[in-house]
Amino acid sequence: MLEDLKKEVYQAHLNLWENRLVMWTSGNVSARDPKTNLVVIKPSGVPYSELSPDNLVVVDLNGKIVEGQLRPSVDMATHLYIYKHMPKVMSVIHTHSTYASAFAAIGEQIPVCLTAMADFFGCNIPLGELVLIGGEEIGKEIVSKIGDSKAIIMKNHGPFTVGKNVNEALQAAIFLEESAKTLIMAKILGEPQSIPESMVNILHKNYTEKYGQ
Repeated sequence: MLEDLKKEVYQAHLNLWENRLVMWTSGNVSARDPKTNLVVIKPSGVPYSELSPDNLVVVDLNGKIVEGQLRPSVDMATHLYIYKHMPKVMSVIHTHSTYASAFAAIGEQIPVCLTAMADFFGCNIPLGELVLIGGEEIGKEIVSKIGDSKAIIMKNHGPFTVGKNVNEALQAAIFLEESAKTLIMAKILGEPQSIPESMVNILHKNYTEKYGQ
């Protein structure tokens, strides 16, 4: 069932590991099939070295296991709430990546201080409040606060990214961590300077309309 989507989700998990955005068993990737609305998600507590497309879990939007022998991620309810309330989102990624999580620890959003951030994200990375994990609470906070952003920092917890496909959500997770790292390094030298919103809008429009083939 959903073999191609399983391979995408599996490869995204490997990319998170290779880019050092996760450690041990932390983090998870999910993707929603547009035809069936079924969701492929990481099983809970399985090391990345033991993951395979075959041991990913398929659930419906109510959390019922449709295929798989393992329990799904403890963040499943968060992912499913996002899918139910953000119809354009087809993939959700959660990490505890070091630099983005540093902003979570101090409870600050990530401002657009780099043209690369303006290009891809087109806005500041918003901050969601601290809520309990394991249920729909995080999902509700994300849907309430994320706006048009592809990423959000959950206070005292870590980052979540979303996309119209797995690749876009993965790209957002990688770019988010690199941006956070650069801003933290910049703070050593001085105070990072935000880009004016009017210029951010132009840069983002040019990127989305002209960049790539």
